[in-house]
Amino acid sequence: MADQPTPLMPHATATWLVDNTGLSFEQIAEFCGLHILEVQAMADDLAGSKYTGRDPVYAGELTQEEIERGQADSSYSLKMQKAPADVTRTKGPRYTPVSKRQDKPDGIAWILRNHPEVTDAQISKLIGTTRNTIGAVRDRSHWNIQNIQPKDPVTLGLCSQRELDAVVKAAAKKAGLENAAADPAVEASDKAKLIEELRRERDDNEKAAAEAAQEAKAAAWLEAKRASEEEQLSGAPVDTGPASDEE
Repeated sequence: MADQPTPLMPHATATWLVDNTGLSFEQIAEFCGLHILEVQAMADDLAGSKYTGRDPVYAGELTQEEIERGQADSSYSLKMQKAPADVTRTKGPRYTPVSKRQDKPDGIAWILRNHPEVTDAQISKLIGTTRNTIGAVRDRSHWNIQNIQPKDPVTLGLCSQRELDAVVKAAAKKAGLENAAADPAVEASDKAKLIEELRRERDDNEKAAAEAAQEAKAAAWLEAKRASEEEQLSGAPVDTGPASDEE
């Protein structure tokens, strides 16, 4: 019985069996794949109120004859009549973490520029976006179009290189462009440009930080000099005092 599948909704099924049958807690726990203490809690109304009972007979997972057989023999193990169908996720757009969603327009712009043969449906599936967004980037009506910069979606982390290559190859084949399906030179050039852009930005930041530090140092030196001069000026009358007395 260890390999027997459990009901689709084990807790709800256990609740129904506790309320509507004379099966032992052990039989219900074994059939539903639960711990006997969970079933005991349902019987004591500690947890059963959280679940709406689900009739396994109506669902086709048990027969009334099987329940009666179990009620007659507390050592009998209930047998599943029909295993629940596997629940599979329906196909839909790729999930993208919130932190990377702002990069999608950049990835879309890169694909539209470098691989115009790729369809909107393929782009939508590849990086998890909508056709409206793709259209807005294409016709430059996107609300943030001024800040959109074409960037490799692989570099942005929106998809893998293998996925991108597969989409480009499929689109090129459909368009009769097998020889141009993947242009390593273009991809390498874009990556090199992005790396160079990031390096230039880093250098500019370091230069700005160095200039700011130098200016702060100069300002501190000037402030110290002014303070020294003011101190010398404030002490001048004290030095000329004795000379006046001698006269």
